[in-house]
Amino acid sequence: MTTTLPLFWHLSSVSKNQRLDASVKLIGALEQFQSQFVPTKNSDATSGSDDEEDEDEDEEGPSKSDGLDLLNVQDVSYSIRRLVRGLASPRESSRLGFAVALTELLSRIQTVTCSQIVALIVNGSKVQCSMSGQEERDVLFARLFGLTSVIQSGLIVRTGTLDTSASSAADASTLSSFEEVIKELLALGEKKSWLRESAWWTINLATDALKDSQVTWRSDAVLSTIRQLFTDYDIWSPEKVALTLKLQALYPDQNWRKLCSPAFKNPDLLHTGNLQNLARILKESAIEDNDREDVPKTTTGNWKPQLHFVWDMILEQLLPGQGSSQSLQGSFQEFFRIVVDESLFSSTASIERKYWGFQVFQKALPRVTQDTMPMLFTKNFMRTWINHLSKPDRYLHKIAQQTATDVQAFVQNNPQLGFALILQLTGVNGSHQFDRLTKTKTVENILTSMDIEGIKNYIEYLLGQVNGPSQTTEDIHAINSRRSWIIEQLGGLIRSGSIPKNDYWVQSILDWLVIYGLFTVKKKTEKSRFLALHSIPSPVFSDELRQSCRTKLLTCISDLNTQTSAVKSSDKASKMSAVASDGEFWVSKVLKTIQTLTEDSKHVSLQNNLEDEVLVHCIKAQELIIQLKSVTDERKEAARGVELLLSATVLEQYCSDEGDEVSTEALEASIDGASRMFPQGKKGKKARKSASADTNPSAPEPVDVLVDTIIGFLEKSTAYMRTVGNQVFALLSGVVQESTVDLIVTQLERRDPAELLKDADEDEEVEDIGEDEQDTNSNGSDDSEEESDEVDNGEESGEDSNDEEEDVELRRKIEEALRVNGIEAATSDSDEEEELMDDDQMMAIDEQLAAVFKTRANEKKTAKGIDVQREATHFKNRVLDLVDTFVKKQPSSPLVLRLLSPLIDLISGTGLDERQLSDKAKGILRSRITKSKEVPLNIDVELALTIASDIHTRARKVHSSDMLATLSQCSLYLFRILAHSNSEKPLVQLYQDSLADFLTRKNSSLHSSFFQDFIRRHSASAWALRNNLLDLSVRAVNAYRQGQTCQLLETLMSQLPAMGEMNASEVAEFASRLRKVSLEVVTDACTDKNTLGAAQLKEVLKMALVAARQTQRLNRASHAEIWQPDSWRSLAGRLSSSERFKKSPGLPKMCEQIAQISKPGDASSVKTDAPAPKMKRKAEESLEAEEASNTMKKVKRKKVKSDKT
Repeated sequence: MTTTLPLFWHLSSVSKNQRLDASVKLIGALEQFQSQFVPTKNSDATSGSDDEEDEDEDEEGPSKSDGLDLLNVQDVSYSIRRLVRGLASPRESSRLGFAVALTELLSRIQTVTCSQIVALIVNGSKVQCSMSGQEERDVLFARLFGLTSVIQSGLIVRTGTLDTSASSAADASTLSSFEEVIKELLALGEKKSWLRESAWWTINLATDALKDSQVTWRSDAVLSTIRQLFTDYDIWSPEKVALTLKLQALYPDQNWRKLCSPAFKNPDLLHTGNLQNLARILKESAIEDNDREDVPKTTTGNWKPQLHFVWDMILEQLLPGQGSSQSLQGSFQEFFRIVVDESLFSSTASIERKYWGFQVFQKALPRVTQDTMPMLFTKNFMRTWINHLSKPDRYLHKIAQQTATDVQAFVQNNPQLGFALILQLTGVNGSHQFDRLTKTKTVENILTSMDIEGIKNYIEYLLGQVNGPSQTTEDIHAINSRRSWIIEQLGGLIRSGSIPKNDYWVQSILDWLVIYGLFTVKKKTEKSRFLALHSIPSPVFSDELRQSCRTKLLTCISDLNTQTSAVKSSDKASKMSAVASDGEFWVSKVLKTIQTLTEDSKHVSLQNNLEDEVLVHCIKAQELIIQLKSVTDERKEAARGVELLLSATVLEQYCSDEGDEVSTEALEASIDGASRMFPQGKKGKKARKSASADTNPSAPEPVDVLVDTIIGFLEKSTAYMRTVGNQVFALLSGVVQESTVDLIVTQLERRDPAELLKDADEDEEVEDIGEDEQDTNSNGSDDSEEESDEVDNGEESGEDSNDEEEDVELRRKIEEALRVNGIEAATSDSDEEEELMDDDQMMAIDEQLAAVFKTRANEKKTAKGIDVQREATHFKNRVLDLVDTFVKKQPSSPLVLRLLSPLIDLISGTGLDERQLSDKAKGILRSRITKSKEVPLNIDVELALTIASDIHTRARKVHSSDMLATLSQCSLYLFRILAHSNSEKPLVQLYQDSLADFLTRKNSSLHSSFFQDFIRRHSASAWALRNNLLDLSVRAVNAYRQGQTCQLLETLMSQLPAMGEMNASEVAEFASRLRKVSLEVVTDACTDKNTLGAAQLKEVLKMALVAARQTQRLNRASHAEIWQPDSWRSLAGRLSSSERFKKSPGLPKMCEQIAQISKPGDASSVKTDAPAPKMKRKAEESLEAEEASNTMKKVKRKKVKSDKT
């Protein structure tokens, strides 16, 4: 007993692993004890061991009457009683642990009967009148868990007999014990409604055990169970429905029609005629007409968020899974409509019932197929789902979100069902604007999970919705709304980078947008490859929809320009932007479609014919495009860029509205630059020479013309032209020249806001003059003049309505000015005669009225100036994209140098309102240019040195630490470039000059980090600064700068191993000078010849210590001669005796450490190498402690002095 008692405590542990471990040990020990037990005839007369006597008196009675001691060892019988009694314990997880142990123990031992254990459980879980509510719940749970253990252990249907005595034997399980278990479980469910589901679930386990058993009384037990459930218990509940479905499947020969009547007309509970009554039962709500014969008596229970287990059994029969052996029964469509949609999701259903409905949907979703999926998305469910998904303050918002997540996960696992699911979300019961209404990306995420075949089907579905059903008469507004939604959906398919792209369906979308945006379908043809020509739209597309198609076409091209495609060429595949998988530009494919449709005048006609002049330019551009495709030399990439530029500008001309005045300046400039860059009929170098010879010397370079056109695109507000410009420039970056870079840099120059405002005003004046000339030159009749007047009046009235708020504010100010001078404003309601003002009154209010109008004019001017400045900032941001593209594509170009100074000017010259611009320029400098692994080749050394000189000049005056760090990185980048050309010596001289400025000029803005970076990155070249540092350390402007000089010298000496092979004599000479200067500085401090404190002397000695260690490694033989250890020992004594530093014991220790390192002899120096760092740390720690104590003393003295005062 002593070996098993401690294990009972761990059965109540919160940890599942500890409970299982204790159960395993307990059952193992009891099995071992039971195997050694030999029952005797008089074993029942024993009263128990000493351990039993220690138990409570309540145990004496059962232990003698339950008969467990007859065939079981004392430990086993005690453990059974202890485990049964522990089921009622409320401590932690004892109920779970004891139930598991009891179930396992009953399944292992064959020396107990079912009636014994059931009696023990029932007697130990009786409800007493004196019990509290908690105690009553504990014993009821104990009974439920105990009976469940009897069933799950198999004891309830165990075969065999037990020899209780020499003359009699008892069966392990009997019919009476089985009936007793069912009876107790039914009574338990009736006693407390919140226990009903668990009790009937346990009955369900008993029926399963009975079906698989071999007991002789099985048929009698089945009849007894059916009698207790259907005859003695006539109330229907979800639990009874679940058990009925179970028993009908196990015992179909029973008279189920009689057993289920009058509640159900058909013995098949899932029959359509039974669904109304089944819905009332599963809803678990009170029925007002329970007295009617055709309505079943139902029970009501407390609502809980967990879904009842009956739903799993129903769904298993209506929607069997793939691996299920269950045959399909009933109509799921009718079941879900009546029982779920019209019951749980009805408009009068409570929030709790709708919550159950969402859970039923989540359980049914993984089971559906493409054919059964539409049955789930019913009308009431979709309405409830959209309503609760749209706003986060709805009660069921979380479960609605979880449902949306489950739907998306379902499509990821079944991509072939994505199309069918989208049809439901956007179909009759859903909404075309599902994502917008619900503020989610459900449809968009489903599209990203679909395969290419599903995307094709979805596009065909969208295009099939253009005309709508032919049998119904639909409102024109609804048709236009649906077509607008189709256009947005097609654009979204191309815009999303997560959706798998395929040339076929992308081309089909572009073709559809071209046909309905630029052409009018006159006659349909089924043979055409264009899907839009297979039918004539009825009604025809409105002008607004055609404009939307043209805009969406350009947007799609813009999105495709930013996406990459895998292009296969010969044996390798490469990723390229703005092209299809065959390497052709998407915009070129669109132009081919336009050309093909233009030639097909029988079926379509171009809606807006181009003017003759524009048409000539377009034809010329297309001829150049054909010519550019034949370029095969090193300028092929540039030729592709020009091809993209020409194609994009031609497409823009086609997509312009008839009334818009689209300038052909960009197209003409592109044609001019392309024709001069790639002359017709000549190839290679001869072509370039002839082009330069034939053209005007004063004419700009062709690439400059093209880049200027791209810059013009950046000023436009359309994303199409901006993305085309960036893509074209990336392809032209290889032929960019100095003038091109200067042209780009000019756009980044800061201009006065007043000048920008003046230019904007001039542009407006030019536009007004053009309009006036057009009005003057217009020649029409009086009727046309009247019409134009009406139009003008309409426009003016529109403007007045837009400016109504401003006019009200202006009127209020004028009335206030009149009221101050005693004049009331005239109103239309007053019938009094108008009062005239004299000259004095007019003069009195003249100044106030003038102030009002002046304030109004200034407000408009200020607002206009802010808008102009904002536009200028956005434009510079776009220009910086070109700079970033050039640096990314051409990192080794010598033209990169010409970008450094303008970017630095941009960073230093922008204000707080242009912070984004400054950050972007800083990112290009610090992340893209200076960190590039490649450096420009064949550079202009003079230009690089000029830029470096400017950078160092700026660094001496800049007041921002962030800006100084940027300048430092630029200087190091230039040093890398110059070092690659063996021209770095002038830059070293610049560092020397900057170092002199830093140490000798008090107002210098330089920082030691500027030189630290140089020393660490280019230590070999920084070695040339050693003498300057040493000489300037004595001439430093103050002690702080002198301490920073020591830090720089320390860094320089620590970099000696990284400098490679060094001249030993050179290092020895400098080390001797360093030792001499260090000794002089410390000696002068001891004799009060300088004002250096302990902190500054510490930096000097640290520098000397590092230098001594480095020279020891390089020149061990003459090390002692260089550092003269005796001089450092004498210096240590002088520091100890100094009045200023005698309280700083760390300083003499550092001198002793230097002397120890400098001691002659290899052995001693090797021994002192290892402990040197520890000695150094001890010296520094003592010095720091000393400084802290001195500081505290000063504070205390000040406090005492103030107290005395």
